[in-house]
Amino acid sequence: MNIHEYQAKTLLAKYGVAVPKGGVAYTPEEAEKVARGLAGPIYVVKAQIHAGGRGKGGGVKVVKSLDDAREAARKMIGMTLVTHQTGPQGKTVKRVYIEEGCDIKRELYLGMLIDRANGRVTVMASTQGGMDIEEVAAKTPEKIVKVAVDPAVGFQAFHGRKVAFALGLDGKQVGEAGKFLAGLYRAFQELDMSLCEINPLVVTGDGRVIALDAKMNFDDNALFRHKDVADLRDEDEEDKSELEAGKHGLNYIRLNGSIGCMVNGAGLAMATMDIIKLYGGAPANFLDVGGGATKERVTTAFKIILADPNVEGILVNIFGGIMRCDIIAEGVVAAAREVSLHVPLVVRLEGTNVELGKKILAQSGLPIVSADNLDDAAQKIVRAVKEAN
Repeated sequence: MNIHEYQAKTLLAKYGVAVPKGGVAYTPEEAEKVARGLAGPIYVVKAQIHAGGRGKGGGVKVVKSLDDAREAARKMIGMTLVTHQTGPQGKTVKRVYIEEGCDIKRELYLGMLIDRANGRVTVMASTQGGMDIEEVAAKTPEKIVKVAVDPAVGFQAFHGRKVAFALGLDGKQVGEAGKFLAGLYRAFQELDMSLCEINPLVVTGDGRVIALDAKMNFDDNALFRHKDVADLRDEDEEDKSELEAGKHGLNYIRLNGSIGCMVNGAGLAMATMDIIKLYGGAPANFLDVGGGATKERVTTAFKIILADPNVEGILVNIFGGIMRCDIIAEGVVAAAREVSLHVPLVVRLEGTNVELGKKILAQSGLPIVSADNLDDAAQKIVRAVKEAN
C-alpha cells in the first residue's frame, strides 16, 4: 500500500525524523490558510498523487506570497498531472500540500528497503539527490552506497556514521544524519514498511538534515497490525480493477497489452505472460486466482479481465492441484454467459478433474477454444487476436 507525501511526513515526524512544517489543503482558500500559519515568505505547493516526477509535470511550485500560494493551489487542484510514473493518462490532483521553503545547500538521496538477497533492511544513499535513482544506478552505480542492518543488533550509531561519511557530511551534520536515520529505521521496522524513499534529502545552510520529500510503501500482509496506517489508504489513487480484485482475494495487476490472462499460481502466471510475448502478443494483466479459488471467485476474475477495454482475447491457463479444473471450467462458463463473451477465449486445463473440466467447456455451447498445452495455448490466442483485428 502507498500513501501520500504529507501522510508519510506526518508519520516520520512522530519518530523524530526532521521534515519541513506544512499542511494539506483541498481548496485554494485552505491552501492560503495553511500558508498563513507557516513561516514565510517562501512556500512550496505540491500536488499530492501517488507518483514520482511531479516537479517535471508542473506539480511542484515555489511561491513567494500568500496570494501566489492560493493561485498555485487553484491551478493544481483538479488538474490532470502527467509524469513518467502515471502514464499518458495522468492522475487527477485532489489535494495539495503546502510547506515552508528552506535554504537548500545540498540535495542527497536516501532510501530504506528490504534486500531479499541478504534478508536485511538495507539503507541506500547517494550524493545524487533529486534525480531518478534508477538513472543513477544505471549510469553511475558507484555513487550509490548500501549499508545492511543486521536484525539481531538493529540500527547502530556506526551505521549512521558510515552513511553520513559516504554522503560527504561533516561536523554536526553527521550527528544530524545519525539521528535522522535512527528514527527512519525505527519507523520502518515498527510500521512494517517495504520501502521508504527520501528524494531529496537536503542539507540546509545551517547544517540541518531534512526530508524534503517522502515516499512510503507498506507490506499489505501486515496492515492488520496497523489500523492507523490502513486508514491512510486513498482508493482514488489506485486502479479500480486491482481494488476490486483484492476484495475477492485475487492477485491482479493491470498491464498494457491486449491478451487477458487468468492463471493459478504466480510462477505459472509469469511463464504464461512470457510465452505470450514469445509468440508476438502482449499480456493485458497478471492475474493469479490462487490455489483454492471458488466458482464465484473465478467468475469475478473473468469479469475483471473483460472490464479492461484493451483486452482483445483471453487465455485461461490452469494446472489443477488444489484448484480443480471442473471448478475453473464452471466459473469460466458462468462468467462468459453473464458478460456476453465478445473476444476470443482459449483455455488450457491440466491436472485434477481435467477431463470433467474439458467436458463442461465443450458442452457449454460457447466459442471456447481448447488447448493441449501452454505452447499450443499461447499460439492459438495470439493468432486469434490477430485474426480478429
